[in-house]
Amino acid sequence: TMNNVVLGNERFTYYETIGGGQGACPEGDGPSGVHVTMSNTLTTPAEALELAYPLRVRRHELRLGSGGEGRHRGGDGVVRELEVLEACRASILSERRANAPAGAEGGGPAEPGRNLLNGCKLSAKAAIDLVPGDILRIETPGGGGWGTA
Repeated sequence: TMNNVVLGNERFTYYETIGGGQGACPEGDGPSGVHVTMSNTLTTPAEALELAYPLRVRRHELRLGSGGEGRHRGGDGVVRELEVLEACRASILSERRANAPAGAEGGGPAEPGRNLLNGCKLSAKAAIDLVPGDILRIETPGGGGWGTA
């Protein structure tokens, strides 16, 4: 599942991918907060982001309980919450908001992701203008569980 966020204006551009939960497998639980099947990317540390851009990281944590149930649990997604300190435009390209990641071999589905602006739901794909004080929250999906519990 991809979770892409771009923020910028004529002065700056910031792009990040936000990890999620990976599905479980017959050998074990899925890992949490990872970039699944994507290489050469990482989440910018909060301190570096805040020094370089007019953004504040309000929250960056695992989305506990978002992985699917099963003999082996799916990994948990991530909550990434950014406060905008300067007027800019945001573009979001994300998946698994309407349809939850499925489990396998009797395992349960994961929680789907959510995108919010100031607590109001956004679609999976959105382009919006932001003003200082706006808070963009991305909740990435968990991974599906494996096997009957």
